[in-house]
Amino acid sequence: MTSAGTLLCEVRGVVEAPVERVAGLLLRVRPGPVGRDNCFPFADHGGTLTGGPDRFVLAAPGHAMTVEVGRDLLAAQGGWWYRGEYRLAPDPAGTLLVHQVRNVAESLRWGVPLVNGFFRGLGPRTRDGFAVLLDRVGAELGCRVSLLDGR
Repeated sequence: MTSAGTLLCEVRGVVEAPVERVAGLLLRVRPGPVGRDNCFPFADHGGTLTGGPDRFVLAAPGHAMTVEVGRDLLAAQGGWWYRGEYRLAPDPAGTLLVHQVRNVAESLRWGVPLVNGFFRGLGPRTRDGFAVLLDRVGAELGCRVSLLDGR
């Protein structure tokens, strides 16, 4: 799966565990309730997944999203413009985890920044949320994690 849309922000972190172990946690997605053992990055959102095996609909309180899962990717797309992607890659210390937020609006793309206040605070909010997820991954896998400088 290739990335779509315009990149708005990116954050990176390292999980000191093999890619296969991290993938087993983050890329485990199946129909049913979202939780620690299913669609881990969205466990706090709640909701239920339907579909599969590589494309799902996540019906959560107040919204729905499309969730895609691949060999090294978990992506969630919802609303008019939002797409969040998590990618895994080997790193000398274990696994590099990259989170990107993209604008995938197909129409009125120019209006997305206006509606979102020119994305004031998007980078820091994304970084803070990613840091929380990274800590959860480290706790779940019993390993160290480190947040890297964002782009």
